[in-house]
Amino acid sequence: MRARESFWFLPAILGVAAITTAQALITLDRYLDGRDFGAWGVLLYRVGASGSRDILGAIGGSMLAVAATSFSITISVLATASSSYGPRLVRNFMSDRGNQFVLGIFGSTFLYALMVLRSIRSEATDGASFVPDIAVNVAVLLAVVDVAVLVYFIHHIANSIQVSTLSARVRTELVAVVDELYPLSVPDSNTPKVDLVGGVSIPATTSGFVVAVDEAAVLKAACAADGVVELAVGPGDHLIAGEPVAWATGSTDNESHSELVNAVRSALTLGDTRTPTQDIDFAVQQLTEMAVRALSPSTNDPYTARNALAELAVGLVPLCERPTPQLGRLDTDGRYRMTVVRPAAADLIDKVFDAMRQYSLANPLAVIATAELGRRIGTATIHPEVSAALLRQLAALRRAYITSGADPVDIDTCLARIDAACAAIAVSA
Repeated sequence: MRARESFWFLPAILGVAAITTAQALITLDRYLDGRDFGAWGVLLYRVGASGSRDILGAIGGSMLAVAATSFSITISVLATASSSYGPRLVRNFMSDRGNQFVLGIFGSTFLYALMVLRSIRSEATDGASFVPDIAVNVAVLLAVVDVAVLVYFIHHIANSIQVSTLSARVRTELVAVVDELYPLSVPDSNTPKVDLVGGVSIPATTSGFVVAVDEAAVLKAACAADGVVELAVGPGDHLIAGEPVAWATGSTDNESHSELVNAVRSALTLGDTRTPTQDIDFAVQQLTEMAVRALSPSTNDPYTARNALAELAVGLVPLCERPTPQLGRLDTDGRYRMTVVRPAAADLIDKVFDAMRQYSLANPLAVIATAELGRRIGTATIHPEVSAALLRQLAALRRAYITSGADPVDIDTCLARIDAACAAIAVSA
């Protein structure tokens, strides 16, 4: 996961592949040196030692320059996205395989040309002549491919900065984490939470955000220790060294307890930044932040805010249609072994509407979009607590907008939409 979100991983693989391919083709050229290829020989472009050096030098130099330019464009896009849509969305550019591939292919072409160039020998200067014709021809083919990659990169980078592309990508991540953490059907191993009595605290040894939790590993460790583990944190929570990550009961044997503690700590992945892989709160926060930033005076783009709220509905509506997750976990013998952490749907909704109530009052379009989001969630939910939270939030939005000092026409329009949303939710509850 961390490798995917870094620029270096795919370019490093392509660079190693380029060096390996260059050495393999040079070896093949040495093996076939001096042989007659017959009719197939016309496919090889032979220009001698001096010409091959010039070709490889031109390819290597130009590819390095193009790679530097592409990197500069990417950094510029990152800066624009960070200032316009929020710094946390930069991770989407970092994890984009298209950007990684483009930087990797340009860099690997340079390395390939450099490795082939160093193998060329001329009789006048080196006392022996060797020109890896096959490797040189492959370098020319790579240069042609790189031109096509450059055209793709220009199109890709222009498309990736569009707000519709950004919001769709974040929405996809939100839907994925909803499907993972809140399944449509409850597995047989899930059971209602049982409060742990007499558990021993397992403290964290490092600080950072909980990026991921391997619940299967924790369950396995609890079974091995014949105990119960209650997780105190979930993805997105911040830990300081010494704070409890879980409480556990089980064997009093020091060695068994030590193995359980180590297994629980190893099951938690900590990092410096949050990711939406298992952190639904962060996935919701990204789209909420996009909407809030669009309403700032410097941006003043209510249509982007409306688009972000619509994308939020794509994830939150299915979430509120699904059964409340059961936090207990049973082993294969039906014994209670673990308690996990899941954010409540009502809490997620409160965070979205609290933010929109604070920042949308100056824009009627955003207020209407917020009311519409509440209506879509409220008419679909099967949970009374979600309906109650929505009615409470819409009532607060209504009171705040009345006292916002907006034009009476806008007040009448927005209040009508808020009242209609409340009525629809009340009927569906």
